[in-house]
Amino acid sequence: MLQKFGFTQYESQVFEVLSASHQPMDASTIVRFSQVPKSKVYEVLNRMVEKGLILSSSTNRKKLYNAVPLETIIENLTSEFEANVKELRNKEYTPLPVDDRVWTVKNRRTISSLTKDLTENANSSIYISGWNEHLKDLTPLLEQKKNEGVTVEMLSVGELKSSIPQTHVLIPNEGHEALEKYQLLIVDEKEILFAGIEQGEWQGIQTLSRSLVKFFTEFFYHDVALTEITNKYENTLMEDESIKKILMKLRY
Repeated sequence: MLQKFGFTQYESQVFEVLSASHQPMDASTIVRFSQVPKSKVYEVLNRMVEKGLILSSSTNRKKLYNAVPLETIIENLTSEFEANVKELRNKEYTPLPVDDRVWTVKNRRTISSLTKDLTENANSSIYISGWNEHLKDLTPLLEQKKNEGVTVEMLSVGELKSSIPQTHVLIPNEGHEALEKYQLLIVDEKEILFAGIEQGEWQGIQTLSRSLVKFFTEFFYHDVALTEITNKYENTLMEDESIKKILMKLRY
């Protein structure tokens, strides 16, 4: 029954033996009747003394143990339970704010400023992809963040000089049908800024939405994987017309 109140099996076995005995017992006797391993019995007994389940006394160089009356234990358990219930009722819970709002961003200069601010405030990681002409001015700041211990990984469409080891470069093929100017920034795996050109104007979104951050992070590594596969096996892939046709339709 004690196990239903959070006590261990060994504690329950020791208490049952001590409760059934009319005399105090030493550890060896408890081991014999309770079937608790000798290697564990002192640990169990000390724990039970701390919990107020049993009493201990040293007599003639021998330590004896006796069970606390069951009614006393029931009273203690009841008091503890009532105190916990009272604490639970009075506890005030403050839900963690989850900002799933998606903010629309327009204007190339505003997007550039936001990109710089988010990059500067990154604490653990930065994943960024876009065209080399837009990443070029941001590269020194990214290299600085890398030197500060922030994980930085970058995917550039077009050649880009960078000291960041995790820099992936996609050289556009003339046959690409879907390559569009875009930029994706993921900061600390909790905030994203994604922008592209719509009807000749730069516009994008900024959000802390967990589902969108997860989606765009997978989107980023999808692009990285395709870039590395294409770079390594370009000749082989381009010789297969069916594969080439599919690759040329991918945005990257």
